[in-house]
Amino acid sequence: MQTNQLDYLPIVMQMGLAVGFVVMTIIVSSFLGPKRNSKNKDKSFECGIESVGNARIPFSVKYFLVAILFVLFDVEVIFMYPWAVNFREMGIEGLLKMGIFIILLLVGFFYVMKKKGLEWE
Repeated sequence: MQTNQLDYLPIVMQMGLAVGFVVMTIIVSSFLGPKRNSKNKDKSFECGIESVGNARIPFSVKYFLVAILFVLFDVEVIFMYPWAVNFREMGIEGLLKMGIFIILLLVGFFYVMKKKGLEWE
C-alpha cells in the first residue's frame, strides 16, 4: 500500500485546528478577562489555605511509591484489553503469555503488600 503527502492532510488540518483553538482562546481571554491586580489576589495559596514556609520541602517517599504502583497496575489493564479482544486468534500461546504476565504482576503485588506499601500512616 502506497501513501503520499496528501494522505496526511487531515492530520495536519486537525493539528492546526487544535493549535489555533488554543492560541485563539488564550488571546481572546486576555482581552475579555478582568485585569484587577491587588496584594490579596497576587498572594499564593493552596486550596484556600495560606502557604507557610518553604515550598521546596521534600515529599515523602510513600507518595512516589503509590504513584509508581498506580502506573504499574494501570499498565496491566492497558495490556489486558487488547489481549481480551484478540483472545481466540492468539490461541494457547497467548493464554500462556498472559498467564505469565499476570503471575508476575501478582508477585509484584504481594511483594508490595508484604512491604506494606499500600498502608497509610
